[in-house]
Amino acid sequence: MTRLGRLGLIVALCAALGLATPGSAGGAPGPSQAPEWWFDAWNVPAIWAAGARGQGVIIAEIDTGVNAALPELAGKILPGRDFGDAGGDGRMDRDQDPFGHGTAMASLMVARPTLLDITGLAPDARVLPIAVPIQGTSDASASDHVPDAIRWAVDHHARVISMSLGGRRDPAQDSVPCPSDEQKAIDYAVARGAIVVAAGGNSGLSGSPVEDPGVCLGVVSVGAIDSHGVVAPFSSRHPYLTLVAPGIGIASLGRVPGAAYLGDGTSQATAITSAALALVWSKHPSLTGREIVTRVLATLKHRAPTHDLAYGYGALAVRPAVLAAVPANAANPVYDALVPFLDREHARAAAASRQPAPQPAATTNAPPGKFQAGAEPGTFSGPVLAGTLAALVGIAVLAVLGGMAWASRRRSPSPAPMPPPPAWPTESAGVRPPEWQDITGPIWPFAPPPSQRIR
Repeated sequence: MTRLGRLGLIVALCAALGLATPGSAGGAPGPSQAPEWWFDAWNVPAIWAAGARGQGVIIAEIDTGVNAALPELAGKILPGRDFGDAGGDGRMDRDQDPFGHGTAMASLMVARPTLLDITGLAPDARVLPIAVPIQGTSDASASDHVPDAIRWAVDHHARVISMSLGGRRDPAQDSVPCPSDEQKAIDYAVARGAIVVAAGGNSGLSGSPVEDPGVCLGVVSVGAIDSHGVVAPFSSRHPYLTLVAPGIGIASLGRVPGAAYLGDGTSQATAITSAALALVWSKHPSLTGREIVTRVLATLKHRAPTHDLAYGYGALAVRPAVLAAVPANAANPVYDALVPFLDREHARAAAASRQPAPQPAATTNAPPGKFQAGAEPGTFSGPVLAGTLAALVGIAVLAVLGGMAWASRRRSPSPAPMPPPPAWPTESAGVRPPEWQDITGPIWPFAPPPSQRIR
């Protein structure tokens, strides 16, 4: 048996014998070696007591699938979709590693405290598992189906779409930072009220390359901090990063029953952020997705008027996001960057619905074999022209600000004000990476404290 297998067996045996040490009374849940420190930082019991437990919110998790048979997740995982060749409903984790990336992320969101007292942040939310054939899965494919997965999530009532994954983009090879099919899927989600969340990436020590879907317009892009609020060295620095959340020393379940792991990564930060959004929405169910994101951004800890490449706009602070009063005119740069493009599409759709139908063919008094038809509807009606002009202005602004962002990053790695994502205005080549990399830092299987080891 491998070392990993032995340690997993040790944890399973100790849990079965009741030897696993839960979090201290009145403190954060989770194993004593690695408590879920964000519960204390945010006073999560008070948030739950205020009626915010994630009830009524479906979180779509686009990942490797979820082992829904784990007792800690029983009844919390809805039938979803598996876009891999094998098919299925997403309730099987296709990760080849026992860590089980998708299962681990789901446990951070909704797990009940059984094994090592690992507890989900939004226990009354439900996870809609959507498995995609990304790198590291048993059915990995060059076609990751992420745009299809986003649309499927929206069509199946997901209010939060959580993506702890990313694919590197290279301006030397890719004509746009976000693939057009993916951006259209995100537009579709945002226009229908869903919130899209994605990992910022774990490449802070290797140049912080642009990664989608985090770079896409309208996405809440998440970096990782430790229990002291310090950004992890591995957490990618980006001009499009939205916020940072717990991503260091994170205990989670594995896909194998009785196994738990300790890990670091923007994956974990993304899952915790998605669960936090579910808490806020369960307290304010009448708000729109945009209003929920506005509330979260307005209540960030260490919120700054200018953007920071490492911290985004600040650190997630769930209790004020749930309970504080937020001005109706609070800023929301995540959605503001997308609005001109959505307005253009809305104008096109509205204009199309108002255009007169073509006149039926008139054959009376016409020579045999010929016909007369009504005039072709005008292409540039007022609403379409207005929408087109607004979009052109938006593209020009994006191009200028995007150029400034790239120049700033070449000059100095220090923080700079946030522009929208880099403007690659056309997708002539349509190139996207052949593989996706799931975002996760080093992981270690839990072993019980020395006094509890089986000798």
